[in-house]
Amino acid sequence: MDRDSAFEQYVEVRQAALLRLAYLLTGDQHAAEDLVQSALAKLYLAWNRVERADSIDAYAKRIMINEHSSWWRRAWRRLETTTDAVPERPVIADFGQALAERDALWTVVQALPPRQRAAVVLRFYEDMSEQDVAVTLGCSVGTVKSQTSRALATLRNRLQERRGTDR
Repeated sequence: MDRDSAFEQYVEVRQAALLRLAYLLTGDQHAAEDLVQSALAKLYLAWNRVERADSIDAYAKRIMINEHSSWWRRAWRRLETTTDAVPERPVIADFGQALAERDALWTVVQALPPRQRAAVVLRFYEDMSEQDVAVTLGCSVGTVKSQTSRALATLRNRLQERRGTDR
């Protein structure tokens, strides 16, 4: 199979999963699509080298996380922040408390710093081991543990604060 066919086959099979991860990292469908496209473009450029590696998915995820982190560092991202209040999602009575709690949790997860959000998403949504997350993020297992711990502590505190103000 030639290079282009192999890459196209990979994209066809894995694009939905990569888009799901990108959405969890960015919190926005359009930004997620942009992130996946940027990552796939970089993956294509390195395809000959990556195709021979053990895990193409790990390489693709690392590209996405690095790209997302670099987006956060860019000045233009800070300049395009909207001043409009984010509208509350309507909670349908049929879904009850579970939906409200899930929305509250997702709002708090979106507010985490990029590195902490990546650690939480990879550990708990992608169900990756600490070792796999460390490889994907290019850091030590201890860093994964500390980033995850800080993220979980922040999530707990902010959710408790939200519950206190909702009453």
